[in-house]
Amino acid sequence: MNNSIFVPLISSPLDQFAINCLIPFRLGPFDISFTNSSLFLLAGTGLVSILIWFATVKGGRLVPSIWQSIVEMTYDFIYDMVQNQVGPKGRPYFPFIFAIFVFILSANLIGMIPYSFTSTSHMVVTFGLSISIFVGVTLIGIMTHGLHFLSFFLPAGAPLALAPLLVVLEVVSYSFRAISLGVRLFANMMAGHTLVKILSGFAWTMLSVGGILAVGALGPFLVVFGLTGLELGVASLQAYVFTILTCIYLNDAIHLH
Repeated sequence: MNNSIFVPLISSPLDQFAINCLIPFRLGPFDISFTNSSLFLLAGTGLVSILIWFATVKGGRLVPSIWQSIVEMTYDFIYDMVQNQVGPKGRPYFPFIFAIFVFILSANLIGMIPYSFTSTSHMVVTFGLSISIFVGVTLIGIMTHGLHFLSFFLPAGAPLALAPLLVVLEVVSYSFRAISLGVRLFANMMAGHTLVKILSGFAWTMLSVGGILAVGALGPFLVVFGLTGLELGVASLQAYVFTILTCIYLNDAIHLH
């Protein structure tokens, strides 16, 4: 008689963030396989591109459809953001800012679909975006102001005796923009999805047990539905926060504020 105790396998809430290889491919020492993260990034970008194409084909309609209205409102929203945060000098960068917002929003929202994948819950994606933006904004500042851009790291009116310390602090603070921009998006998306997974798993366990616990599972299920709605808001809010911080950093580089 086998007296061993069988423990049921319980999936971890973090399993939803596992990156799985779909199409393996290596280029020398580099692994550039097509993964589930790549699939949903491509799906999100593709769906948004199709939506914009259908909404703007032949210049759009005189009486806009629902999709055309959504695209136009998004366009006006981002355009006003660039105007208010960067000013007239930010207009050449509007297509980039618009693409950043739409890309992050689509990646966040597609991750809310059951059995999908949230690519922005991985640091490699968010850090790739934030570091690229940090380097780009810095290059814009250097091309706009030349060596005068270095004055950004020394506050006006600061005593010369404190200049070495202030410069070091400002450089460190400026460099941490790249880290904070990526961590904020990654942490919010990962934490929200993890919490929803934990509560839904808890509710499903109570429902599976049956009896009084099955009735008590109604509470966690309602909380899960509420959190899902909250996560939709967070997904949109994080795209907005990432975009407006990019505008603020761009404004600093152009105007040396």
